[in-house]
Amino acid sequence: MNKKIILGIGVICLIVIVTIGIILAVNHTKTNPEKIWELYVSNLNNGKYEENYAMLTESSKSAITQEKYIERNKNIYEGIDMSDMNIEITNVEKKNDNANLTYKLSMKTAAREISFVNNVNLEKDKKNGYLIDWSSKLIFPKLNDTDKVRIKTTSAKRGEILDKNGNVLAGEGKISSVGLVPGKIGENKEEKIAKVAELLGISEESIQNALSASWVKDDVFVPLKKVKMDATSLKDKLLEVSGVKISTTTARVYPLGESAAHLIGYVQNITAEELEKNKDMGYNSNSIIGKAGLEKQYEQRLKGQDGAEIYIEDANGNRKTDIKKQNAKNGENITLTIDSTIQKKLYNELKTNEGCFVVMEPKTGALLALVSTPSYDPNLFTLGMTNEQWNSIKNNPQNPMLARYLQSYCPGSTFKPITGAIGLTTGSLSTEDTFSYEGLSWQKDSSWGDYRITTLKAYNGAKNLRNAITYSDNIYFAQATLKIGKENFINGLKKLKFGESIDFTLSTAKSQYSNTKDISSETLLADSGYGQGQILVNPIHIASIYSAFVNDGNMIKPYLEKVENKQVEFLVEGAFSKEAANTIKEAMIQVVENPEGTGSTMKVSGRTIAGKTGTAELKAEKEETAETLAWFDCVTADNDKNQLLVISMVEDGSSVGGSKYLIKKIKPLF
Repeated sequence: MNKKIILGIGVICLIVIVTIGIILAVNHTKTNPEKIWELYVSNLNNGKYEENYAMLTESSKSAITQEKYIERNKNIYEGIDMSDMNIEITNVEKKNDNANLTYKLSMKTAAREISFVNNVNLEKDKKNGYLIDWSSKLIFPKLNDTDKVRIKTTSAKRGEILDKNGNVLAGEGKISSVGLVPGKIGENKEEKIAKVAELLGISEESIQNALSASWVKDDVFVPLKKVKMDATSLKDKLLEVSGVKISTTTARVYPLGESAAHLIGYVQNITAEELEKNKDMGYNSNSIIGKAGLEKQYEQRLKGQDGAEIYIEDANGNRKTDIKKQNAKNGENITLTIDSTIQKKLYNELKTNEGCFVVMEPKTGALLALVSTPSYDPNLFTLGMTNEQWNSIKNNPQNPMLARYLQSYCPGSTFKPITGAIGLTTGSLSTEDTFSYEGLSWQKDSSWGDYRITTLKAYNGAKNLRNAITYSDNIYFAQATLKIGKENFINGLKKLKFGESIDFTLSTAKSQYSNTKDISSETLLADSGYGQGQILVNPIHIASIYSAFVNDGNMIKPYLEKVENKQVEFLVEGAFSKEAANTIKEAMIQVVENPEGTGSTMKVSGRTIAGKTGTAELKAEKEETAETLAWFDCVTADNDKNQLLVISMVEDGSSVGGSKYLIKKIKPLF
């Protein structure tokens, strides 16, 4: 027989078998009351109300039209935010052509989970199998067909974010709501609407749409935009337009504004995508959600849970039966280690530049300030900003929305203490080691070709570790790193968590020693030793590393949330040996104490400060016009109770005066 004919017969047989199987399965479902009821509930979960109506008995259909049935089920189930309905059939009684099922039903709603025991009757039809004898009692056991299901919601209060002293960083505050009362606008309506639109930075069309809403009447206040309470000049101009009314309301506010925007973040209305992603998490289309910073990081703790009452109301509007009541649970207040005074002061010191500050207690890890400049006003996101305001942020070449303390940067000479500490800890470098070279330029030998290491300052005295840190000698550290060796250097940095994420509340960029997993050349290794090459550090990470110099070689673990009686935690224990850490600390003290030290302008009477200046060139070729980063990192090395560790960085450092510019900014803190 022809192979094609055999194949065709096989396909036909397969189709017949599958068709018979489907028919048998459908017939089995029709003749099985449990399967019918399970299918009905499955359809409810998926909003297939029309399909469910086809499963009702004729007597049920005569009592309610398909349109009314769909409307009633849809309004009730969607009104209470029903999801994940499940049933467990506990008993089946069959008598003649009828079946009665007892079942336990559970479902998630806006008032959390609801469960109850109920019964359903099914009647067997010769043609269609079992059909459901439907009434409203299948929705809720005590619900009559003339009753209504009502839901009353109570909004939870979002938790506040507070600084260490209880000052509000994010919380509920008063704002002004600007709107129009249509009946009081008077003549020249179009002209006045245009004026209000111009002042508020919104479109005339949006105002017209608001005024034409179905609920609007002549004497009703129509809100248009929220503005800050202290926007006095703007409000005065608005009130010159007849029909304008300004009322006081509440909203999420950020008292520190730009000073803490990157850290605290902001909230906005939830999007459809976010609502779907956070399904069953207690959100609705009117919810706000954290979009950035700690508002986003702590969202689940801050948001709280809205309360809801679901109840049955009779035809006369009387409350008949309570189904479920869930009280609102306000969000958690979160207290940070941040000091608002320091946060604001440092922001104002650097707000016109591109840079950052990290301020930490070196003995505890408590972060007192995380500042990134320039910044933006987070209140604009909650109040609603104009297109002009958004474009001024989005298109600003200084990138004001970038949290610079979360990024990684070339550290320049602030890396030298780390190189020295690795060398001392591994025993591959000692305080007695000295190197010989003349002038401000050096290369190992002719194998380097034209490549040379340069340093900025000549000095008298031995070319040893102490002097090299004091005078910030690039050539010493290039030679020292070659002596330490690639393996010791890389392993030392890995021990400090280079190449991996650090354990911190916010996600920080990884610090790195190379763009790959290796330092591929001798010249790259030499450059790496003084913080150039492909070395990148995250400011929060390097704060932890610098803390080791005053913690006997242990890197403190930075933290943001205030905890009473918190035990000290280390990010890395034994990052350096105790002897190495103390040796480097003493050398860094000379950076400040020695009149010829690169950080001598940081000297504060009565305080002992260990510091390190740094200038990082951002171009591969070392030109005088190379773009630079300026750094100054320091830590108090005395036992004063107000111990501080500060990491500071400013971009385009050469144009502002380098490390000395930063020293002026942070010195008053000490």
